[in-house]
Amino acid sequence: MRIYAIGDVHGRRDLLEMMHARIKSELERDAPADWRIVHLGDYVDRGPDSKGVVQFLIDAEKRDSQIISLAGNHDRGFLDFLANPEPEGLFARYGGKETALSYGVDIDFTSAEQCRKGHALLMAAVPADHVTFLADLRYSASFGDFFFCHAGIRPGLPLDRQDSQDLIWIRGEFLNYPYLHPKVVVHGHTPHDEPEVMANRVNVDTLAYKSGKLTALVIDGAQKRILYGDC
Repeated sequence: MRIYAIGDVHGRRDLLEMMHARIKSELERDAPADWRIVHLGDYVDRGPDSKGVVQFLIDAEKRDSQIISLAGNHDRGFLDFLANPEPEGLFARYGGKETALSYGVDIDFTSAEQCRKGHALLMAAVPADHVTFLADLRYSASFGDFFFCHAGIRPGLPLDRQDSQDLIWIRGEFLNYPYLHPKVVVHGHTPHDEPEVMANRVNVDTLAYKSGKLTALVIDGAQKRILYGDC
């Protein structure tokens, strides 16, 4: 099975479309016996077209069941804001304004009253299938010797007992762990200028919304390589 694991998109539909076009070209050229595309979360916030990214993923998964999308902390933060318009939460503080603008809503987060007004407009603007898609995102996937999630795992805890909050939020304990995990963990969440390829983990978050470089790890048997979707 060939696997493409794509890092944090953050509203960059343009880069996601480029990445999928390159993957499609490779699949048509090589015709692997089986394949998967795994998106590692954080589809919304910061970049200019969160709405477009969510719609792209909905359409892609409807078109092909071999395309998988996992949850990121920003995706859950968007849902949290829709459920409870908190002006000091993740969505309000870290890129939610851009997400709302992609749905045609300009939210003023400076006061609770203005936030509630913007929230009402956003609730009316976000399609029901977008909410359902985000709510149904799973937290992890596993194929062969690789485990896929947004942020990482709690070292020492079996993979089937990982907490969902760790899978979308963890950093220090996971990033600084020097030993092997039960499987190689492929993740995003912590941005770097270049992908991190280490013995126990691979990080493909290259700050796409700002750098203009979306990164994927390609796993094909014993071969591993990096693929970019960039402008």
